[in-house]
Amino acid sequence: MIINLLAAADAADVKNSFGFMEAMEQGGPVAWFILAIMIIMSVGSFYILITKLLEQNKVMKQYKRDVQGKFWQAGSIKDGATKLEKNSAWRQVADDALRAEDEHGKMTDKLEAHDWMHGSLQRSEDAINAKLAGGLPFLATVGATAPFVGLLGTVIGIYRALINIGIAGSASIDKVAGPVGEALIMTAIGLFVAVPAVFAYNWLQSRNRRIAEALSSFSTDILANISSNGAVRPAVKAPARAAAKPATTAGGAQTAPKA
Repeated sequence: MIINLLAAADAADVKNSFGFMEAMEQGGPVAWFILAIMIIMSVGSFYILITKLLEQNKVMKQYKRDVQGKFWQAGSIKDGATKLEKNSAWRQVADDALRAEDEHGKMTDKLEAHDWMHGSLQRSEDAINAKLAGGLPFLATVGATAPFVGLLGTVIGIYRALINIGIAGSASIDKVAGPVGEALIMTAIGLFVAVPAVFAYNWLQSRNRRIAEALSSFSTDILANISSNGAVRPAVKAPARAAAKPATTAGGAQTAPKA
């Protein structure tokens, strides 16, 4: 019994020479450099994911709260613009539309003036969409290149394993376990970095498309409203009214409200 316990203790004290840190140490500066690149890619990807997600949520919240709830209930585009949050995407479109309307009257050709006004709103949309898309190319780059960076570490690890086999003259496990383990680790890290970046890119892109559709609809409604001198307006749901409480008689009985 005691001998078995001592043997187990001695086995626990034996250093594992095939762990992650040991494999990285055997890989040398190249392995650490590749790992550093992977860490930078991963941190950058999650930073962009979080910041863009917060930015998109803010734009969507402003659309539901300000555009659908306040803007079109105002008497004019100018009055509605004051109800939009400053420095927001929707306020930018409204301000650009008002600026285009002021310059619209200076043009003599009505057809050219309409096209110019439409182009002004389109430029405003493009500027907002470009801002929302900022950072997404980095996610696409990480998703496309991270597996190949990991593959570079894989190739180097296998190359080191072949060198050890050539030096030792035999493919013993102690000669190839470290380099092969390093190669597998680099492959796994590359996939671990690339897969979240690809998912984040596709998800953020789909949300950006929904925002772009809302921007296009908003600018089209503004253009129609301005071109028709306020006659054309999108349908706006009236705020729900609270149900009337039944009246209470002197005896405590409740009567139905009058129609």
